[in-house]
Amino acid sequence: MSWIDITIFIIYFILMLGVGLFFANKHNDERDYFTGGGNMGSGHVGLSVVATDVGGGFSIGLGGIGFTMGLSGSWLLFTGLVGAWISAVFLIPLVFKWQKAHGHYFLTLPQVFGYLYNKKVAFIASIICVIGYTGFTSSQLLAGAKLTSAIYPQMDTYSMLWIMGAIAVIYTMLGGMKAVIYTDTIQWIILLAGLMGVAIPLSWIKLGGYDGIAPYLTDEMMSLTNITWQHIINWSVTIIPIWFVGMTLYQRIFSCRDEKAAKKAWFIAGVLEWPFMAFTGVILGMLANVAVQKGLIPVEGGILHDSEMGLPLLVKNILPIGFTGIVIAAYFSAILSTADSCLMAASGSVVGDLLPKHKKVNNKSVVRFSQLATFIIGLLAILLASTMENVLSMMLYAYAFMVSGLFIPVVAAMVLKKRFPQPALISMITGGTITIALIVTEMKLPYELNANIFGITAALISYIIAYQYMLHIDDKRMIT
Repeated sequence: MSWIDITIFIIYFILMLGVGLFFANKHNDERDYFTGGGNMGSGHVGLSVVATDVGGGFSIGLGGIGFTMGLSGSWLLFTGLVGAWISAVFLIPLVFKWQKAHGHYFLTLPQVFGYLYNKKVAFIASIICVIGYTGFTSSQLLAGAKLTSAIYPQMDTYSMLWIMGAIAVIYTMLGGMKAVIYTDTIQWIILLAGLMGVAIPLSWIKLGGYDGIAPYLTDEMMSLTNITWQHIINWSVTIIPIWFVGMTLYQRIFSCRDEKAAKKAWFIAGVLEWPFMAFTGVILGMLANVAVQKGLIPVEGGILHDSEMGLPLLVKNILPIGFTGIVIAAYFSAILSTADSCLMAASGSVVGDLLPKHKKVNNKSVVRFSQLATFIIGLLAILLASTMENVLSMMLYAYAFMVSGLFIPVVAAMVLKKRFPQPALISMITGGTITIALIVTEMKLPYELNANIFGITAALISYIIAYQYMLHIDDKRMIT
């Protein structure tokens, strides 16, 4: 790594820490710390939402999909636009309605479950959130560390994990949600500018422009219809439900000053996901494919077995000194913007849901305790990433359990007048357990469908059966 790239890295990390220090002593209470005081504008929140949702996984994953599928891979993030806009129209108004009826602001998703159902349902939801988002934080930090070591072998994964983790934990711990949202804004601008303004044009020129690129791409790679119905269903079921159960997203709803600002933020996020980020990611993957075929990216046997490494290797081998640092900083932006949000979600659920409340504790003490919880969970996430090889698998299990377990109870609360806690609990346990069982056993599923489809279906069926039973019991009580 050249001294210019190192300098860019250092400036970027100092900037992130600076935002955290700026907001360090600006928290009046836990609402300030976990939701920015509920007075944030749509622009910053919208950028924060898309930065959190896309993150490092999607940024690098899109490159891998573009490498193998071409332009049709952009439809992956079209489901993000659909999820954002559907939740803006149907979910966000209800969340503000529930909060008003509750008579007190929400800080976490489990608190919403507590209002809709009861404390037992909220407790199970909080356990899922803490485990899931601690795992998410670990996986993002580990992904960033591996990306660094792949591009710059002289920087080992373990050392970079602690450097990235320390920076993310410190600015998140000090600055709370305001620091997270404002750093997300900066990180998303860096990401989009780095990829669209630097990586694509410089790679395009290096590969010889259109005439030098087109002969290496098949008609399927250049088509928007190179996609199967299984892709559409799997991507939709994987991504759209998260807009209804992601605690990182609920915290941003709670951060908005009103319903109008929240809906506008979600509309902004949807457009930024598709077409902007969607086509940026897959085009870079396609350019990496061309670079491999041309021999500009040296790979053994001329075949890249891990398509997701195509984009990082493109950055390493194609971009000149200085520009490499900008683009890698852009990818770190994506990774950290997800890691800090997941860290806030985990610590928010610990403080807001799992720990007992003490009325005599003053607001400043609550803030300090919240910062301590963020630090401890962040440290745990780093240790988890540094000592466990299966952290990515754990994240996948937690994600699957969260989506399959929480989606149906949320939708049911949106459409049904009566809410019984028993169907919610049964649905959460059934859906999550079946999804994880299918993933762990690696069972071959019909039509190559995603395990979440079967988990959500099981959750829906179990909810309906339990709900009908509770209606029957309720009717009998009314008669007597």
